[in-house]
Parts: sequence; C-alpha cells; structure tokens
Amino acid sequence: MTSLLFVCLGNICRSPLAEGIFRQTLEEAGLARDFLLDSAGTGAWHAGNPPDPRSVEVAARHGIDISTQKARQVSDADFSRFEWILAMDRDNLAALRRKFPNHPRLRLLLTGPDRDVPDPYYGGSEGFDQVFDMLQSGSRKLLSELRKT
Repeated sequence: MTSLLFVCLGNICRSPLAEGIFRQTLEEAGLARDFLLDSAGTGAWHAGNPPDPRSVEVAARHGIDISTQKARQVSDADFSRFEWILAMDRDNLAALRRKFPNHPRLRLLLTGPDRDVPDPYYGGSEGFDQVFDMLQSGSRKLLSELRKT
C-alpha cells in the first residue's frame, strides 16, 4: 500500500481538497484500495475543524465530498507513517524540511514553473476554483508518476 500525506498551512483549504481530489482520481483508476491518504497542516490553528466551506463547496460541485474531514497538524509519526509527504507550496515544504530534513519523499505536489498552489483563504470563491483546477491536474500527473515507480 502506498501512503501519501497532503500538507498545507492550516489543513482547511488546499490539503483537504488535494486529498479528496486524489482519492477521486484513484477511484476513477480503480486503485483506491492500494493507497492510504490523509492531509494535515503545518500549523494547528484549525485543528479539529472541518474544511473551509468554500473548499467543501467547490469539491461538491465536482462530485467530491470532503465535508467529514477534520483539520490536524502534522505529527512526528507522519514522517514514518507516510511514504510521500506532498506540500502545497515552498513555505510549507521548508517548514516540513526543518522538522525532518532526511525524509526521502518530501516534496511539492506540483512540478514545473507554477509549483506553488496559492492559498485561497483570504480571497473569494474564484481562488478556490483555481486551486481545484491546479490540484486536479496535479493529481493526474502524480498518479502517472506513481505508476512509473
């Protein structure tokens, strides 16, 4: 079983969406049983809270239910539990690397020139649409990459 942890700052916007989108990508490929997925934040401000309503809404419009997820902070145990730890942006990646600099599969979710998934928290719903599209594209690329390894 392949295990992946998606990480953003507060675990209420980007990483819950990434988890939900990747889960749907796996289900569509018939591979959901082969993966363990979770999400977390580098900060604990929202621990125990559901995802931002705007994340829940954009996911629901695409047939994905993330409403039962609960925010949590990354724990030390996550670095041994998950093979892949995928940060949404370079700031969160740096925070994770400070904590566990030798994790072999700690990286950004997205590759290429637009590697950072912007935090839509302080903007309007259009930012959540943009993030959804970026994460959906990134999920497809990630699955393709994982199939090769």
